Amino acid sequence: MEFKIPYPLKVEHEELHNMLSKATKEPGEIGDAAKTVAKLLHPHFIKEEEYALPPLGLLRDLAQGKMTPAMEKVLDLTDKLKMELDLMLEEHKSIVAALEKLSATAKKANKVEYVEFAKALILHAQTEEEVSYPTAILIGEYIKEKIRLS
Repeated sequence: MEFKIPYPLKVEHEELHNMLSKATKEPGEIGDAAKTVAKLLHPHFIKEEEYALPPLGLLRDLAQGKMTPAMEKVLDLTDKLKMELDLMLEEHKSIVAALEKLSATAKKANKVEYVEFAKALILHAQTEEEVSYPTAILIGEYIKEKIRLS
């Protein structure tokens, strides 16, 4: 069974990545600050798309009481997320620090679009920390419990 990242989350990642790519093409300090963010963010996004976000694709079916034996395979992903969670959160701290520098640099240059981008990406990280990651982990725990009870 393939676990797909919910479409809105996939689109959000793509939009953030596209905006960051645009920022890295800016000359001077803004481009340099954006390149630092990109260097930190790219490997982090890969991990998220590999194992942190795909379990969320099961949420609708699970909420409707649908459970299949194939869903058990998601435990590989949720267990990996649980194991890597502290590292993922540490990466967020580094990314947010780099985004704050990008925001400050963009403010000085009066580039509001990059100030807004940094703000949006910081909010995205907070949403992952407070909603997405815990939900993915709970999906794994829920499936483990369903398996245990069956």
